[in-house]
Amino acid sequence: MAKLIIGLTGGIASGKTTVSDMFKSLSVDIIDADIIAREVVTPPSEALNAIAAHFGNDYLSADGELNRSLLRQKIFSAEEHKQWLNNLLHPLIRSRIIEQTARASSQYCILVAPLLIENNLVPLVDRVLVVDVTEGKQVERTMIRDNSLLHEVKAIIASQASRKQRLNMANDVIDNDNISEFVLKEIVTSLHKKFLNLTKID
Repeated sequence: MAKLIIGLTGGIASGKTTVSDMFKSLSVDIIDADIIAREVVTPPSEALNAIAAHFGNDYLSADGELNRSLLRQKIFSAEEHKQWLNNLLHPLIRSRIIEQTARASSQYCILVAPLLIENNLVPLVDRVLVVDVTEGKQVERTMIRDNSLLHEVKAIIASQASRKQRLNMANDVIDNDNISEFVLKEIVTSLHKKFLNLTKID
């Protein structure tokens, strides 16, 4: 079992995946909340059946998978739909996160959770590591990466915790606004040594 759980978070297109991949290359166990969120609604899960029963079979694709884009539109259109879905999925996701962090075998492990703050997952970790970029950089990267429109990106950013909220919760911050991959790797390596040292403190 890991002696330390690091919560890795950041806004959309901040570089969380790049950072977590670098930690993974250092043999750190990675628990990804987004992957868990997808797993809990794979067929024939009870959660998927509940979604189909609540919203209708239109929210399932021809092969029985969840129609994520349609569901995303639905929950963005009305707060009560989003709340119902959160009430269904969050306890399941939280339970699996606890199971997987308990099984981690590296000295410390990392929970990658874009919505670490919004979904009240901070109590599950020992430290919070924020990958920080400016909103302008988020917009630029997301529009290029996802071929999104400006108003779509702005809506996603508005639905997440603010940059200030994330930084206020942070124990460690990676400023990933305008640095090279080489420099980023050096920062990650330095944090890796720091976290390993923290596991040795009784």
